[in-house]
Parts: sequence; C-alpha cells; structure tokens
Amino acid sequence: MEYAVRLTPTLKAAAAVAVLLAATACGSSGTGSSASTGFNPPDLKAQSKLGKTEGQVNLIAWAGYVEDGSNDPETDWVSDFEKQTGCQVDSKVAASSDEMVKLMKTGQYDAVSASGDASLRLIASGDAAPVNTGLVPNYKDVFSGLKKGAWNSVDGQMYGIPHGRGANLLMYDTQKVTPAPTSWSAVFDDASAHKGHVTAYDSPIYIADAALYLKSARPELKIKDPYALDQKQFDAAVALLKKQNANVGEYWSDYLKEISAFKSGDSVVGTTWQVIANLTADEGAKVKAFVPEEGSTGWSDTWMVSAKAKHPNCAYKWLDWIISPKVNAQVAEYFGEAPANAKACEETSDKAFCDTFHATDESYWKNIAFWNTPIEQCLDGRTDVKCVPYAKWVQAWTEIKG
Repeated sequence: MEYAVRLTPTLKAAAAVAVLLAATACGSSGTGSSASTGFNPPDLKAQSKLGKTEGQVNLIAWAGYVEDGSNDPETDWVSDFEKQTGCQVDSKVAASSDEMVKLMKTGQYDAVSASGDASLRLIASGDAAPVNTGLVPNYKDVFSGLKKGAWNSVDGQMYGIPHGRGANLLMYDTQKVTPAPTSWSAVFDDASAHKGHVTAYDSPIYIADAALYLKSARPELKIKDPYALDQKQFDAAVALLKKQNANVGEYWSDYLKEISAFKSGDSVVGTTWQVIANLTADEGAKVKAFVPEEGSTGWSDTWMVSAKAKHPNCAYKWLDWIISPKVNAQVAEYFGEAPANAKACEETSDKAFCDTFHATDESYWKNIAFWNTPIEQCLDGRTDVKCVPYAKWVQAWTEIKG
C-alpha cells in the first residue's frame, strides 16, 4: 500500500476497465454470514450433474474479466478455454450492475460476473440458480472468506463461484495531508480541512461508507451492518454525506480521472482501490492508501448461472475455468484485485502481487464489509423495523450530490 508496484498488465487494462466504475454495486459484512435473514428466494434446485457441453456459452461481465486477445494480444484466457471445452464464448461487457440485472432477465445469457448488489437481486427474482459447487473442482481451493458470504449465499447454499475481491481504501497525499490520517473522519467530520480537494466514489452504495463510519463515530445509532439501515440510521448517513458534499471537489467513477486528480493536486484525500493507489504512486504521486481504524467497505464479484441458462454445462465449465489457478492469476493481475483461488498466488507474474493485494491475509478481510444489496427486510437480523431498500439509496444519492 505504501509503495508503488508496477502492474504492467493492469496499466494496459486501465482504459478498458474504467467503464466498470460506472457500476452501482453493493455489499455486506466480511464475516461470511448468510444473507438469509428475512430473505426467502424462490425454491430453485442446483444442477445435479454435468451433461454434454452445448458448444457455446453467453456471458455478461465487467470489462477485463473475459479477455480473448482482442483488446491486448498478450491477454487471452478465452481461446484456451474454447479449445479445451469446445464451448465458444460470446461475452457482453456491462457498464453497471443495473445493466447486468436487466440483461439476465432476458434469459439470453448463461452466466454473469455479479457484484454484491446485483447478486441478491438476481437471487430474489429467481434469475440466478443455486450453484452445485461439487461440479466446480477448483472451488475447493477458493479462500474460505469468500465462501458462504452474505452476498453470494442463502442459508449456506452458494449461488455462485467467487471470482476475486478488493477493499475500498482511504488514500491521501502524504505531502499535503498532515498528520497522516487514521480514520474515515478525514473525509467526513474533518473534511473541511481539505475543502474542495476531497474525493468520493460516485455511487449510491457510497452511503454504506458513511454508515460504516457512523457505526463507530455515533454508537447511539446502533448500526450493525452498513447495508441494513433503518430510516433513522439512513437519514444520519445521508445527512453526513450532504455535509461532506460541500468539501468534495470531485466524485470519481473513472479511476483514470482519480489518478489524474491526485497527480495534479486537485484531490488530496478520499476513497480508492488498491489498484488505483498502486497506479497513482507509479505515476509519481506521493500517496499512501490503507484500511482506516473503522474498517472499510469492499467488493467481491461472483460468477452466477442463469436459472434459464440454455448452455448450463458450458457455463459450469467456465465457472471452473475462471477460478483455475493460472487463469485466476491472469485475471487478478490484469484487472487489479485479489484472486479467489489460493493456488493462483503461485501463478502470478509479479511474485509480490498477492502480498500487495492481501490475497492470503484473511484477518485483513475480516475488517472489510463487502458490498451487498440493501433490502426492506433488515439483513442484520432485526424484525421490529423495516430497512431502507436500495431504490431509496439511489434516490438519496441524487439529492446528496445536489
């Protein structure tokens, strides 16, 4: 975090992956608990066995997840999959979680690389089927912290195969922000110290970052889960963000712009990702990024199979392929995230990669509240109140930004 790592594949991917950050993604605590509280999805059965492959698989993915050499001749993990399985890959890049959900409802796609807000919506609507992990041999090597999470399972039943993970960090300019911050208060209660130079992630899910801070800053609110907010808790988070807005110079949804802003000094403190911190330092900016004392929000993407999949056997083959050690290492380095498969760390071209991204440090991830979908049934277990659903988060975000 405190040093520059030259991630050449990621640097090449930066422009292609930038579109990802238009995503309206969501998360849950990193405790690995199931999202079953008050949540009863349709009674669908997981596939019991693999049959003959169908010769094709149609995928929806974030930019940088399904590379066939057309964006970069040296970046291709699709061609070997097609040769080995006979399943021809047809993929569509989605610019947001909302787009992924909409496309999955058409029934034209077999699998999707869903972030936390999309995953629970797909489970609740019956568009995503439970997954039989026994049909995915490489699943056994997936890090335990990614299994049976609140964003990818219900009552212990997995609804997808984890792909990778990342944390939303606090980054600051070491020459302009002194003393070094230790808390998210640097961008909330103390943001006025850097008025006009604070940056924040441009998505309704950023409301959870405010809630995570308030969980410790205002214990009387009794926030347990930043994605399970009753009206009073939600109003407090929104009020904090409206106050912060006066100090924000730019909301970022394109990480190339965030890199540029920190290089120029337009931004000196704000939320970021590890890959952005690395690239920003690599560009010569004097920055550090870390998980503050309150912990952080974060994201974990999951490959989910459509309940209406026309090519389910090829879809399962893809799920196993994308988390196989060598391929998972390729994707992680190209995109800039911690891989899901523990054995992928032996396959990275940069031998320090998994250390930089904390891939094997489960204690690190215990402080990360992974994106999840806020729903009316409180995911923290409360039954005496209703929680504010994600649609209201979207409305509030428009108000926050003015």
